[in-house]
Amino acid sequence: MFIRRLPLGPIETNAYLIAHETSREALVIDPGGPPEPLLDLLRQNEFALQAIINTHGHGDHIAGNVPLKQATGAPVWAHQAEARMLTDAETNLLAWTGFDCETAPPDRELREGDAVVIGEGHADEIRLRVIHTPGHTPGGMSLAGDGFVFTGDCLFAGGIGRTDLPGGSEYQLLQTIRDKLLALPDETIVYPGHGPETTIGQERRHNPFLRGI
Repeated sequence: MFIRRLPLGPIETNAYLIAHETSREALVIDPGGPPEPLLDLLRQNEFALQAIINTHGHGDHIAGNVPLKQATGAPVWAHQAEARMLTDAETNLLAWTGFDCETAPPDRELREGDAVVIGEGHADEIRLRVIHTPGHTPGGMSLAGDGFVFTGDCLFAGGIGRTDLPGGSEYQLLQTIRDKLLALPDETIVYPGHGPETTIGQERRHNPFLRGI
């Protein structure tokens, strides 16, 4: 399995490229800026992009969707509760943040429990389970694999997502983290939407925002 984090865009949102090294199939999660670094990585490794997945619809996570799709033909996937946000400049904050990018609706709407698979049929296929993790946005989602989870802007190293933006709810976010993310094993690696990797156990023990939940 190949995983690479590339901070993209003006606020260095983490884009991730995850690939199955035998089949050369790949996914990109949250391309939040110009897609050239991702395209270079795909070309260098001869990976074929199967899908572009957004953990949520804020502009700093979707800014690269359209050019990356145009360059590769890969479809865009997002949670069904987030689909409208991808094209609504008010709720995705593009109207307020100054990001200048073209947007488009998702080609596929995901739901809780859906599986995203690359290298299907191989003994070491990579299977990601969709976890609906609202609170930062209504349709925020995380993607859990074997020993790791992509959390978008739900959970960070030492922090949690903002809840003062349209559709945010602190109560819902903390409930989501408690019931869905902290239910994962402590050794689970967390790949967040901003900042460095961490683990579920590290955040359970030391994240100041999670004390008492």
